Amino acid sequence: MESKSVTFYQSKDIELPFGVKIGALEGESPIVSFSEQVKDPLKPLVNSNINPYSDLQVTVRLYANSKPLTLPVSTSYKSFKTSRKWNEWLTLPFEYASLPLDAQLAITLWDYQDSGRAMVPYGGTTVRLFDPRECLLQRGRQKLKIWLGQAADGLANTKTPSTFSSRNELDRLEQLIKKHESGDMKSCEWLDNLAFRQIEKISRMNLSNNNNHLNTQGSDPFLIIELAQFDFPVVFGETEYEFIQYPKFKPTALQQQQYQTYQTLAKPEIINTGMGTTNTTPNTETSSTDSTRITKVYDPDMFRENLIEAKYRRLIRSHKTGPLDKELKPNAKMRDELNGILATPSIQELTDDEKNLLWKFRYYLTRDKRALTKFLKSISWSFPLESRQAVELLPRWAEIDVADALELLGPAFSNRKVRSYAVERLKKASDHELELYLLQLVQALKFEFRGILKKHNHNSHNSSHVDNGDGLSIEHSALAQFLIARAVNNDVLGNYFYWYVNVEAMDFDNTANSTSNDNNGIGNFFRLCLDEFMAALDETSLNTLTRQVKFIQKILYIAQTVKTAKNTRPQKVEQLRALLSDSKTGLLHFEPLPLPLDPAVIVNGCLPDECSVFKSSLTPLKITLTTPNGGTYAIMFKTGDDLRQDQLVIQLVNLMDSLLQTENVDLRLMPYRILATGPVDGALQFIPNQTLASVLTEHGTILKYLQKHNPDPSTELGVKAPVMETFVRSCAGYCVMTYLLGVGDRHLDNLLITPRGHFFHADFGYILGRDPKPFPPLMKLPIQIIDGMGGLTSANYDKFRGYCFTAYSTLRKSSNLILNLFMLMSEDSSIPDIVYEGGGVKAVNKIKDKLCTEMTEEQAMVHMQNLINDSVSAFLPMVIDRLHNLAQYWRA
Repeated sequence: MESKSVTFYQSKDIELPFGVKIGALEGESPIVSFSEQVKDPLKPLVNSNINPYSDLQVTVRLYANSKPLTLPVSTSYKSFKTSRKWNEWLTLPFEYASLPLDAQLAITLWDYQDSGRAMVPYGGTTVRLFDPRECLLQRGRQKLKIWLGQAADGLANTKTPSTFSSRNELDRLEQLIKKHESGDMKSCEWLDNLAFRQIEKISRMNLSNNNNHLNTQGSDPFLIIELAQFDFPVVFGETEYEFIQYPKFKPTALQQQQYQTYQTLAKPEIINTGMGTTNTTPNTETSSTDSTRITKVYDPDMFRENLIEAKYRRLIRSHKTGPLDKELKPNAKMRDELNGILATPSIQELTDDEKNLLWKFRYYLTRDKRALTKFLKSISWSFPLESRQAVELLPRWAEIDVADALELLGPAFSNRKVRSYAVERLKKASDHELELYLLQLVQALKFEFRGILKKHNHNSHNSSHVDNGDGLSIEHSALAQFLIARAVNNDVLGNYFYWYVNVEAMDFDNTANSTSNDNNGIGNFFRLCLDEFMAALDETSLNTLTRQVKFIQKILYIAQTVKTAKNTRPQKVEQLRALLSDSKTGLLHFEPLPLPLDPAVIVNGCLPDECSVFKSSLTPLKITLTTPNGGTYAIMFKTGDDLRQDQLVIQLVNLMDSLLQTENVDLRLMPYRILATGPVDGALQFIPNQTLASVLTEHGTILKYLQKHNPDPSTELGVKAPVMETFVRSCAGYCVMTYLLGVGDRHLDNLLITPRGHFFHADFGYILGRDPKPFPPLMKLPIQIIDGMGGLTSANYDKFRGYCFTAYSTLRKSSNLILNLFMLMSEDSSIPDIVYEGGGVKAVNKIKDKLCTEMTEEQAMVHMQNLINDSVSAFLPMVIDRLHNLAQYWRA
């Protein structure tokens, strides 16, 4: 509200929850002497009587006319060592518009007694929210007197008033600073800077002399709080309600008779709620409709937009880039704080204080590549000046790692210039690196589209119309242009790019997933990327890709035909071989082409006699393909099953293996390839193997199986040394990786081994700790595997543990890369177990917990050793494996 002489707000117009920031308790209460403790043994039970910095809890409550308006709201628990500082905002379920003129805030500090079993009042204070003379709402920083040993009463004639008198010079300066912050004092920037520096010097001198300006009189301690700091003064304004005249109701004689009958038969039941009020509840027959009524109740915790914090952020950052900011360097303590912030995992949220610290030393941090993503997280992108300054710093920053570039392409960053900066960094990655991350980069196109669509609709002249991006092109997306350009120039990247994007487009084309304009738009965007990619291919590459698509379509047709046929398994095998041999299908012999599952393999036909149908309700097919050089390549093709979760697990296993290989750690893993060719179909590489269940049934032990296929009497265990080494290394690799990914439903039928000693897992239907069996172990390590190495006392078992430690330690160093890749897959994911976990940070936190990012290296190794010990000695998984084998026997 504005006039010629004054500008102000009325409290009735501020429809925001009332909030107060509990700052710090200054001063110390007298410590009980030893002689007093002897006289009164109960005094030492109160923590503040023997410890000047004991833990305290603060509760606040609104009062008016000596009656409470709200329930108490308390601070969270904090442990104090050298000072009592909370710095915590408390929001009460009461709006400024509803505050009466005599509103008071009762603040009580509670002390723990008898080792926390009870709480007693340390002290309290009662502060009026409106000035009684000027009717102005109190604002800004407040210093409140604490009445020791008394709880705040909140009464009109309170015995715990907050006011006090002081002649301290710093108190006078503090009042002037408060006037300056409130806008009651004219500002002069250059003079204000000189004054603030001088005040800071005076404060330091007082602190160095142990003369705290808040307790110079030796009086009781007092509390520092902050109230809302609005741009203009707030004057009390009472809401005036319009009077509504309702017509008088005159019941008829029949209505009066019915009402009297109701009172007699359905007398209300009085229920005491224990809060000073009573509820009247009729009997169930007359209130059946009321009992099912749903009432929406406003929850103040859901309202988190805080104008005070936003104003404070703007003041502390000032949106200026002066010479002092560019030369500002942290002291030793602040350097430690900054290093601690930079060492946190990429998915960890930053506090407001951490964000402000990163902003303050932004120019100093440009030399540290780790700091960029943290700095960008501290930016309020809704403020144009702040976002512009952040973007201007991007070219000056040290070149970031690929892991950080992937984080900038995630859902947390929608600024197009930031995402373009990340793409520029990815341009320096090799084709092999891009192949490792391609699955996640395709998922990042979803966030790219939503950022473009948001910008597009924001710039639209017709603000009421929001389209689904039909008019957009890939020119708006730096990531899409980059991926298409690299996919066109590399056949392997082009192969996987096509199938990854095509599956996502097909998924969003499904009516079950296309219920919103946003999802329709993403499907259109994926289709647009495919069209642009195929238009950029030369004639030879386009022809090859077209033939690959037709090849998969033919196999899909055969798989669906065999699956839907109501035949026995032998009959389905004969049907499959007949279809493959039929010249109409064109699969017996064809022009060589790269296999979509593995483009490095060229196939030119199939061997129908070596093809088969597996025992399963989904009827997966085994198809043996031929290569031009006379070799063979066997695949398994499934229809009716979404393979994208298995594809993700195998991709992450390949990534982890690559990270280990970079550190010269070769665990001789042999992850088979998986490619989802549609939302409910796909191909898998078939590797000749045996399940551990069948190995134990046929040979008794894993060791006898290895001895049969790789005998060497000269060795201690009778197995060729390289084969045993392969077995030990691959067991360690898969144990660590499946633990990190939380792979569940592990039993002896999905633990596989090859004759050359390669151990690996199959069937990743449960991840992120989900498991259909009760009490699953964190790491699946059956004792039969340890026996296959020679037992718990063998040298091979010691090697196994050493490889586990090395693999775990190496992968923890790349935790940010793993977490960022998983975050790209977790938002708006179609992966079943990620959807089950709620997606986003909830799912990624499962991986973060397994990486133990908060532990030191020594603690992490102890953790891994405990995992191995618990898994080897676990008894329940052995029982479940026996029950599973029994169930499989009866099922067969």
